[in-house]
Amino acid sequence: MAGRQAVKAYLDLVSQACRAVLIFLKDNKIPHTVENIAIRKGQQKTPEFTKLNPMQKLPVLEDNGFVLTESDAILKYLATAYNVPDHWYPKLPEKRARVDEYTAWNHANTRTHISTLFLHEVLLPRMGHPTNPEMLEKALSDLDGTLDKLENMFLKRQAFLCGEDISLADLLAACELMQPLCGGRDILENRPKLLSWRSRVQSVLSDSFDEAHAVVYRLRDNLNADKPYRYSKQSAL
Repeated sequence: MAGRQAVKAYLDLVSQACRAVLIFLKDNKIPHTVENIAIRKGQQKTPEFTKLNPMQKLPVLEDNGFVLTESDAILKYLATAYNVPDHWYPKLPEKRARVDEYTAWNHANTRTHISTLFLHEVLLPRMGHPTNPEMLEKALSDLDGTLDKLENMFLKRQAFLCGEDISLADLLAACELMQPLCGGRDILENRPKLLSWRSRVQSVLSDSFDEAHAVVYRLRDNLNADKPYRYSKQSAL
């Protein structure tokens, strides 16, 4: 990496995908700078940012003039372009295909159902719209089916989603499943198998995981200031 400038990551850490990118950069000690883009302020829609990413979405990575969007593509690019441990995105075709299998499934399943729950339980109420109990119940039911598949199809009896070592699949999934904490809900509280998996992910990533999720913990704590926490770092480890 000699002679390369630090990569620049455009992030908003309320976004689960942005947190995954930051954790990967930190954990693998890839030289980087962070440009904070506040989605709540519409900063992703400014003319300057739109030139960078016409889709007006985060995260975005800039590496020596090369601009890349989409967290899945960004993580795989970083894993390939930088000297990171092979377990993240293995070179062996069969092992790499398992990671690709999850990341392809993630968008229409974990990401979609988590985002829908976040919309109904956090975003709409903060915009002054009352929670629709039926829509919330459907979002929880759809997510429950996804959690079943995470347990039974991907995790099975192994330590991580794609084998015995952590991979990009675990990073993306863990960041997604932390998102409901913004609304005070720990969706894994009654799923000991997934709780143990999340604890393993958090233990491997250590400080980088908690630093990236500081905004999630803060939103949770502000919401639950007058009642017992549903989740704590200590209870997860």
